[in-house]
Amino acid sequence: MKQGIHPASYRYVVFKDMSNGTAFLSRSTAASKETIKWEDGNEYPLVKLEISSTSHPFFTGKNVLVDTAGRIDKFKKKYAKK
Repeated sequence: MKQGIHPASYRYVVFKDMSNGTAFLSRSTAASKETIKWEDGNEYPLVKLEISSTSHPFFTGKNVLVDTAGRIDKFKKKYAKK
């Protein structure tokens, strides 16, 4: 691996998914002004996320299927007159 291209400021950070309240501890260089007390009793910087793997439809299996066949038929019907 190349030396000197990765940041040296890795630290433990808590990421919190604001849509479902799930939080997890990971190492990151993300900046944050807020802190949170974690399960181990230590205080860590808090980074708030709008969506994570615990709430994203792709990872949760709650995908919304798009009716592409119906959309294609509508397109063909609309432009068949011209």
